[in-house]
Amino acid sequence: MDTATQKHLLLNGKSIILIGTAHVSEQSVTEVSETIEKELPDTVAIELDEKRYESLKDPDSWRKMDIIKVLRNKNGFLMLANIVLSSYQKKMGLETGVKPGDEMLSAIKKAEELNIPCSMVDRSISVTLRRAWAKNSLIGKCNLLAALFGAAFSKEEISAEQIENLKVRSEMDGMMDELSKSMPGVKEVLIDERDRFLASHIWECNGQKILAVLGAGHLNGVIHHLEKLAASQESSDCSDIDSVPEKSAASKAASWIIPIFIVALIVAGFIFGGASKGWNMLSSWVLWNGILAAIGALIAGGHPLTVLVSFAGAPITSLCPFVGIGMLSGIVQAIVCKPKVEDLASMQEDASSLKGFYKNRIIRTLMVFVLSSLGSSVGTFIAGAKFVTIIASFWNKIVSAVKG
Repeated sequence: MDTATQKHLLLNGKSIILIGTAHVSEQSVTEVSETIEKELPDTVAIELDEKRYESLKDPDSWRKMDIIKVLRNKNGFLMLANIVLSSYQKKMGLETGVKPGDEMLSAIKKAEELNIPCSMVDRSISVTLRRAWAKNSLIGKCNLLAALFGAAFSKEEISAEQIENLKVRSEMDGMMDELSKSMPGVKEVLIDERDRFLASHIWECNGQKILAVLGAGHLNGVIHHLEKLAASQESSDCSDIDSVPEKSAASKAASWIIPIFIVALIVAGFIFGGASKGWNMLSSWVLWNGILAAIGALIAGGHPLTVLVSFAGAPITSLCPFVGIGMLSGIVQAIVCKPKVEDLASMQEDASSLKGFYKNRIIRTLMVFVLSSLGSSVGTFIAGAKFVTIIASFWNKIVSAVKG
C-alpha cells in the first residue's frame, strides 16, 4: 500500500519498494529499519556512493585530507561544497537529534542483521558536483556559491515537523520548482540525472524484491524512469552521465585560441595604435585580472602574500590553460597559513558561521581558491570588453582617415 513516504511498484514481475526519507528525520530512521524487517527484500538499495558510504562509516576520514593535493587536483570547489552541505545537514540534524545519513546507516545495519545484501546505487558525489560546476555559466556559478553560503550562514531554525514535511509531495514539488527556475543547470545535474542513475541501478539490483532507501525529492523521478525501464523505453546504461564530460575539440582549441587572440590584440595595439594604445590595453588586462583576483583573495581572508600572488599571477594564469590562479593562490595560502589538526576536526562546525569560515585555515584556503578564480574570470570578461571598445575606436579612426 502506497503512503506519503513509500511507493510499492510491480514492474515485469519485479517488486520494488521505494522509501522516501528526509536525511535528518528521526521518523525516517525508524521507518526504514521497520520496513526492511517487515518486507525482507532480496536486496536493499541505498542512495549513497561507495565514497560517501565509507565516510559515514568513518566520520574522522576528513583528518586524512591533504589540502594541497586537493587544490592540485582541481577539487577546491568540490571540497568546499562538500563541507558546506555537510555542515548544513548537520545543523538541521541538531534540531531533531539525528545525524545526516542516520537513516541510511539504519538501513545498512538492519540489512546486515538479516543477512540481506546492500547495494550503493547513487552516483559519485565528485562526479555530480563537477558536472554541476561544469554545466554552469559564470553567473550560474556565482548563484550556486551564493546558495551554498546562504544555507551555511542561515540562522533559521528548522523544526522536526518542517523536516517531516520535506517528505510530502507538495512541499517537495515546491522546492523542485524553485530550484528549476533559479538554477536549471544545477537542478538537471543534482536531481534529474540522479533520478535516472538511481532508477537504473535499482533496476539492476539482484532479486525479485528490491527495497530502495532514497531522499523524498527523488521519488517521482525514480518512479518515472523505472516505468520507462520496465517498458524498454530507456536503457539502464548511464555511462553518459557517470563522468565529467571531456572538453570538446572546439573547447580545447578555444582555451588556446582565446589567450593567443588576447596577446595578438595587445601586440596589434602597440603596432598599429602606438605605445599609448598598447600600454592602455596591457594595463587593462593586468589591472582588471590582478585587482579582481586579489580582491577575491582578500575577501576570502587570504594572507597578504596570497593577495600579492593573486594580483601578480592572475594576468599570467588567465592566458595559460593548465594553471588557474585559484590553484596557485590556494597553494600559497596553504603553505603560508598551514592548516592545523584542529582545523580538520572542526571543519563542519566552522562552516556553519561566518566567523568559523575565517577562523578555519582549511576553509579559508578553499575560499581563496574559489574567490580568486572568480575574480580573475570576471576581470577577463571586463578586460575583453574594454579591448573591444578600444579596437572599435581605433578601427573607426582608420576608416575615417581612409574616407577623408
